[in-house]
Amino acid sequence: MTSINFLNDLETIIKTRHAEMPEKSYTTQLFKAGKPRMLQKIGEEAVETVIAGMADDLASVKYEAADLIYHLMVYLESEGLSLGDIAVVLKDRHGK
Repeated sequence: MTSINFLNDLETIIKTRHAEMPEKSYTTQLFKAGKPRMLQKIGEEAVETVIAGMADDLASVKYEAADLIYHLMVYLESEGLSLGDIAVVLKDRHGK
């Protein structure tokens, strides 16, 4: 499995957490906190990614971008959307 394929696995994990809502899961905490908290976390992680990028700290960019993508994926799941839905939009924009 390539690293990029892990995003599919992570999406499945998030979907399972949403369905099962296991205690002690950070993902469960986000679902319980609701949309405002999820969107707040996306904003925080986006800002942290920008700050790391402005500082040319590529190690931190990777870390913060991972947090950003994770929180975005949790929010998408909460809205019944998937990475596949986003890929369709990107593909359409690309004209393919």
